[in-house]
Amino acid sequence: MEYYYLTDPGKVRDHNEDSVIICENDNGEILMAVADGMGGHKAGEVASSIAITHIGKRFRDLGSVGNKTDAVSFIKEVVSEANVLIYKYTEEHPESMGMGTTLVMALLTKEYLLFGNIGDSSGFVLKNKKLHKVTNDHTLVNLLVKSGELTEKEAKEHPRKNVLMKALGAQTTVEMDVFAVEDQVESIMLCSDGLTNMLDFEQINKVLTENLKVEEKVQKLICKSNNRGGTDNISVALLELEAKK
Repeated sequence: MEYYYLTDPGKVRDHNEDSVIICENDNGEILMAVADGMGGHKAGEVASSIAITHIGKRFRDLGSVGNKTDAVSFIKEVVSEANVLIYKYTEEHPESMGMGTTLVMALLTKEYLLFGNIGDSSGFVLKNKKLHKVTNDHTLVNLLVKSGELTEKEAKEHPRKNVLMKALGAQTTVEMDVFAVEDQVESIMLCSDGLTNMLDFEQINKVLTENLKVEEKVQKLICKSNNRGGTDNISVALLELEAKK
């Protein structure tokens, strides 16, 4: 097993509001998370940092997240705590009002694999060399696609494609969607929308199945996104269960 993560400001933004983490606890369980901050006079990086720092610390402090039911409870609990911390920060720092962050997480143990997300940062698995998206974006256009009012192609070009219906810090309470992946997977990838807005599934899939080391794949994905415009911050966290040597 090998993992690597990287975050990049992209080619347009003058600062990076993304935060990323991959960490192991004493029981060999792995937590991955990507947060894409937004809003409030450059306070987006504060929101994403609060979320990632809190979740990482809580995870490391645990000897084990326990069984799957315990882990789902842990995910929802730490996300709720992070949401309160961000909301309180905006109350204490009025200049940051309006800041918030997306969050996508993956929790891997010997027994199970769980994903959680709020917003439009995405979680994927590679199964049989084929990329599958696990999470659902909490965006206006995704709601319109699900209701049949927009096609997938129309959604990609929609002027309000970045409007979020859910984010950490926007309200006093928030509910994270949690997904269990039952099948064996080769890779787990989390990313901010700075990657998925620049590269389609086929382009990402091609890089993930190349005969490269895990860090080379992450670097190549970010490089390709920047070559296509790099209009947003780009963050990628990748774990391979059977890494290339």
